[in-house]
Amino acid sequence: MLEQLDRKNVLAMKLLHYFITEKNYNPIILQGAEDEIWLENLNSDYKIIRIVSNHIINDEQFSFDIYKTKHVLRKIKKKTFTFSLNVLSFYTDLEDDVKIESNKKIDCISLYDIEDLSKYNVVIDAFPDISSKVEFTEEGFQLFMKITSDINKKNKDDSVKVDEVFKPKIPVVTYTIIAINTIIFILMYLADYKDYIYGQFCNWGEGVVVHHEYFRLITGAFLHGDAVHMGLSTTHFLLNMYSLYVIGTQMESYMGKIKYIIIYLFSAFLGNLLSITINGNVASVGASGAIFGLLGSMLYFGYHYRVYLGQVIKSQIIPILLLNLGIGFMIDGIDNSAHIGGLIGGALMTMALGVKYKSTTYEKVNGWIVSIILVIFLLFVAFNYVNYS
Repeated sequence: MLEQLDRKNVLAMKLLHYFITEKNYNPIILQGAEDEIWLENLNSDYKIIRIVSNHIINDEQFSFDIYKTKHVLRKIKKKTFTFSLNVLSFYTDLEDDVKIESNKKIDCISLYDIEDLSKYNVVIDAFPDISSKVEFTEEGFQLFMKITSDINKKNKDDSVKVDEVFKPKIPVVTYTIIAINTIIFILMYLADYKDYIYGQFCNWGEGVVVHHEYFRLITGAFLHGDAVHMGLSTTHFLLNMYSLYVIGTQMESYMGKIKYIIIYLFSAFLGNLLSITINGNVASVGASGAIFGLLGSMLYFGYHYRVYLGQVIKSQIIPILLLNLGIGFMIDGIDNSAHIGGLIGGALMTMALGVKYKSTTYEKVNGWIVSIILVIFLLFVAFNYVNYS
């Protein structure tokens, strides 16, 4: 019995070492899961790896194991906002007469020793280097020490990276943007320059398209209210600055100052561009489009770090987005097209710039391509198909 346990432990340790240190999988903590290890890497073809050391003696027990796996997968999908999870299950103690059947999205293999990996094309196709990476010169206690040490080092390195991303930083850019908005608001309403500033810098279709004043696509995001009602303008300004303080300080910390300012300005630009494309010659102002862009950025960032932010995204960010978009559709005078454009722009630019330690080059290239195509399309429509008279 001791020999059998040692064999299974060695198999499990070698597989754990490979998937954690070589393929960036992370353990999943599951309550009540005995004699099995779950690993996840949502950027991999096989998003879930299972290592099952439970002794399975017949087809009925195997079928029940598949049933339990599907039940757990449903929970993981809800937690990680993932619609499809491909699973690869390694069984290290399966009786010979048990019929292995791979189910939809769940591939199953049986291993007696590590050499059995070469028998399965699904493994070699997905992980072509696995056979060479699970070879060790160490044996016995030295092998366990080697594998344990490497896994602990990898976990420590990952922890350092996560701490670096989530460590609070002084949000200098956010404070600067709030200060600029505040100065402009004071000049407009306390120094009585509202008519001039509003007329010269608001987002206005005719100004952008006919007079080629492209700066309005950015400057409009730094003005608030309108040229008449100070009370409504003050409320608009205070709500936006509070939202910017709450959301902006977090996203600046997560993304870094340079990426953050690019995301903010691109969100403002795309929101205002969509506004003149849909609303024509209706003037609009406000930081709302850029703030929605930060929400879009947080959604994309949170998706990559959903192990840490999944519950926040689900319980706070998504409800806030839906509520504000709903209000925008129900109340006249709210430029919801700028909100939607900003939301899309923030997510796309975050994709293009990349999330630290998570995004691939493929994702970033796609982000740039989609962003450029969308901007060109909206400019084409705005300049050719919208009436600004």
